[in-house]
Amino acid sequence: MRVDPKRRVHFEAEGDMEGHHAAEHDRRNFLQRAARGLGVIALTARPLHARAQTTTASPLKIGMVGAGRMGGAVGALLVKAGHPVFFSSRHPENLKDLTARLGPLAQAGPVQQAVAFGDVVVMVVPYAALEEIGKAHGPALAAKPLVMDVCNPIARRDGTDLVKWVGEQGGAGLASVKLLQGARIVRAFNGISYRRVGEIAHRAGGLVGVPIAGDDPKAITLAENLIRGMGFEPVLVGGLAMGKYLLPGTPLAEEHTPAEIRQIAAGLR
Repeated sequence: MRVDPKRRVHFEAEGDMEGHHAAEHDRRNFLQRAARGLGVIALTARPLHARAQTTTASPLKIGMVGAGRMGGAVGALLVKAGHPVFFSSRHPENLKDLTARLGPLAQAGPVQQAVAFGDVVVMVVPYAALEEIGKAHGPALAAKPLVMDVCNPIARRDGTDLVKWVGEQGGAGLASVKLLQGARIVRAFNGISYRRVGEIAHRAGGLVGVPIAGDDPKAITLAENLIRGMGFEPVLVGGLAMGKYLLPGTPLAEEHTPAEIRQIAAGLR
C-alpha cells in the first residue's frame, strides 16, 4: 500500500523491544489465566440489564494505542469496568489529565509499552497510521488473543488514495488484516460518536447494541465480554468481510438496539 506522504498521518513507533518470543510467552500466560478466570460469560435467564453489569472474573490489562477523543472515551469505559488501561500516543506527556481523572487503573506512556502491557490491545488511531504500527509492532500484536479495531478510513484525514486502497481490499475489516498481519482482529465501536459512547453505556430500559465483525472465535468471545462489561450488547454481524459496513454513515452506524442491528445486518449480506 502506498500513501501520499503529504497526507500520511505519522504515528510514533518505538520499536518492538520485547520481541516475538516474549510476546508469545505473555500470550500463553494470558490464555492460561483466561481459562481459569475469564471463560465465556454465561447468558442465563437473567434480564438483559442484569447481564450487562457482569464483567470478566479476572480483569484484563488493556493496551490502548491511541488516546484521542474516541480512544479516551472507550478507555474510560474500560477503566470503569475494572480493567487496568495503559493509554499511549505520540505525546504521552499530554495524557496526564486523562489518567489523573480516571484514577489508579489508568496510566500512559509510549506505544511500545502499551502493546507490551496489554493482555489485549485496542487500536484507536487514524487509519493511515496502521501500516506503520503493523511494521513496528506486528509480532507483538500477532501474539495477542485480541486486537480490537476502532479505526476508520476517512478521506479528509487519511487521504483519498488510502480510502481507495481500503475499498479494493474489500473494506476496512479485510484491509486491517493486511496492515496488522497475524493479528486476531475484531472491529467494534466504529459507528458510535465519541460524544455519545460514554452517555449511552448501561442504558436503562435496554442496552444499545454494538455491531462487531471478526473471524477468530476466541477473539470474538473476548471482545463480546469486554463490550458487555462496558455497558453495551455486542452483536456479531459476520466475519471481517462485513467490516466494510462498520463505518460512520452506513446503516449500522449510530445507535441501535441489538434487534435492529440484526435486522439491518441481514439486509446487507
